[in-house]
Amino acid sequence: MSTADARPLAIAITTGEPAGVGPELTAAALRQARERWPSAHFTVLGDRALLEARAGVGWLEAHGTVEIEHHALAAPAEPGKLNAANGRYVLSLLDAAIDGAVSGRFDAIVTAPLQKSTINDAGVPFTGHTEYLAERTNTPRVVMMLAGSSERPLRVALATTHLPLKNVSAALSIDGLVETLVIIDHDLRAHFGLPAPRILVTGLNPHAGENGYLGREEIDVITPALERARALGIDAPGPYPADTLFQPRYLKDADCVLAMFHDQGLPVLKYATFGEGINVTLGLPIIRTSVDHGTALDLAGTGRADPGSMIAAIDAAVTMARHKRAA
Repeated sequence: MSTADARPLAIAITTGEPAGVGPELTAAALRQARERWPSAHFTVLGDRALLEARAGVGWLEAHGTVEIEHHALAAPAEPGKLNAANGRYVLSLLDAAIDGAVSGRFDAIVTAPLQKSTINDAGVPFTGHTEYLAERTNTPRVVMMLAGSSERPLRVALATTHLPLKNVSAALSIDGLVETLVIIDHDLRAHFGLPAPRILVTGLNPHAGENGYLGREEIDVITPALERARALGIDAPGPYPADTLFQPRYLKDADCVLAMFHDQGLPVLKYATFGEGINVTLGLPIIRTSVDHGTALDLAGTGRADPGSMIAAIDAAVTMARHKRAA
């Protein structure tokens, strides 16, 4: 192992929407993460005064494996009260984390939830973390994958993400599905240590189209894409009816499910793993994980927010970074 490889893993954590639960979840999760990963170094990006008031980060920083990178709020932040003046502040945290990961300063980034409406209200067109990360890293195609914790390792990736349902069919193509499967297969090998990933693929229509009776996307797009992917050595059976695929007898030998659209796969995943689930962006030149929930404005500042998803996201970021470094 080289000297560079021997350095502690460096993980950046963006604290997200200041009116939400991100700051307090970050601190609560790091209290456990620093014990679970004593050789890792964590950099928390956010306003120092906010983090101290909401999360007591000074206690964390005193332990040596956590540091605070101060980014000043544009306006005071109150729990549960959105302020568009802080929309660009939230993006500044994400930009700093991305730049640090691209430069090699950070081995992975973990993102706390942000509020899309606040960023848009600040005058910045913003669809979501996934799309923004792709744009900032000049990545032509990324894949959103949600996953359970290591104890509940169900993984669901998406062929399309934040689209109106009426636009999903037109967004599916043979080339696009093959590229998506290549990304999933590569990252499961490189970042999750799976030597031969098995990816089960859903159809788009009810009953996977019933041989064209309920739609031809399975015949014209999905099946040809799977045939091409299998010719590349990717284990991708399907298309399966989505209403029957999520059963133990099918999933027991699967490493991931590829669903055709957001609400086809994620309700099942979130039902099975909520509170411990994570969001991973595949296909990027950097490692990024996140919680699988929103800003929870109603819980901000109450001390009742569950840090389980943030703990799992940090665990996944460290584990993925270790696999990448060992590759």
